[in-house]
Amino acid sequence: MQPLAPLDDLWAVVPAGGAGTRLWPLSRSASPKFLRDLTGSGRSLLQATRDRLVPLVEDRLLVVTGAAHRDAVVAQLPEVDPAQVVAEPSARDSMAAIGLAAALLERRDPGAVMGSFAADHVITDEAAFGDAVTRAAAAAREGWLVTIGIEPTSPSPGFGYIHLGDDLPGHPGVHAVREFVEKPSLEVARGYLETGRYRWNAGMFVVRPGVLLDLLAEGDPGFAAALREIAADPDALLAARWLDLPKIALDHAVAEPAAAAGRVVVVPAALGWDDIGDFDSLAGLLGDPARSVTVLGERGLVVAQDASGLVVPAAGRVVAVVGLDDVVVVDTPDALLVTTRARAQDVKGVVAALKEAADDGTGRPGLT
Repeated sequence: MQPLAPLDDLWAVVPAGGAGTRLWPLSRSASPKFLRDLTGSGRSLLQATRDRLVPLVEDRLLVVTGAAHRDAVVAQLPEVDPAQVVAEPSARDSMAAIGLAAALLERRDPGAVMGSFAADHVITDEAAFGDAVTRAAAAAREGWLVTIGIEPTSPSPGFGYIHLGDDLPGHPGVHAVREFVEKPSLEVARGYLETGRYRWNAGMFVVRPGVLLDLLAEGDPGFAAALREIAADPDALLAARWLDLPKIALDHAVAEPAAAAGRVVVVPAALGWDDIGDFDSLAGLLGDPARSVTVLGERGLVVAQDASGLVVPAAGRVVAVVGLDDVVVVDTPDALLVTTRARAQDVKGVVAALKEAADDGTGRPGLT
């Protein structure tokens, strides 16, 4: 595989949003997971995303984040021009965020190709990532909406899937997309893997900005027009017009109908990808075969006897775990979580309960 080389017409768009509720209390609305170092690398997930993209785009990076997080994003990315960190007035889902970036880039660099890559994912094979993005950009230059499909490592019901179609002529390693499939049952997911024709949908898209907006306009012309109007004068119009935009994911607004019309292609790739969706995923990512308990943080603060699982000693005090298997213990200064890897998906229910209690005055604000 060739070393990564910059693609002169490629801009990277990095949506940096979401609270990562399944990683509470490590991830909070005020300090979401993309601002945290969850791999022990010394770099936050956002910083690692920027590091991974620089060899491909150099300084052509646009971050779209919430207004509450803009200062933290700018502080974490001193190499990025603050003017290239766009603050959403409020969360309107991925179509508004990525669509706004597309509208800004359409005006700034009309011949560009843009790739959207989430700020909170982990990719360990950066050479494979660069190769996949390079293939995707080549197809995007010809007017395709391109997605990168992740080679499944298990029949997971936690991800959406992409159904691979025929090869795209003239583009080795690129296939038509027959359809996007919502999260299936475990049994259906097993069947998908047996065919070898399905990939996980990681929400990575590469496309010309104008093509993305034109595809949106086919289903919702008012939405596309509003994004273009805001981009023409964001200082005056962003705050005033933002709340009127539909709250919908790019997949539903554009990718699914475009796939049905035969206008989407996919680059299948094995990237060592993980979205760190919950503590079970994090434990698997960090798992140390030489140790029964994986520690994220200062290992000397954890004492484990006849135990296994994940411990995060983020409060600076000793955590002792005795006789428990596949446990998750996350100790922060103001909250303690104890659960199991098998119940990791249920942590979001705790956040919902805490938010409801805070809203009705019976709980303490700030915990979510």
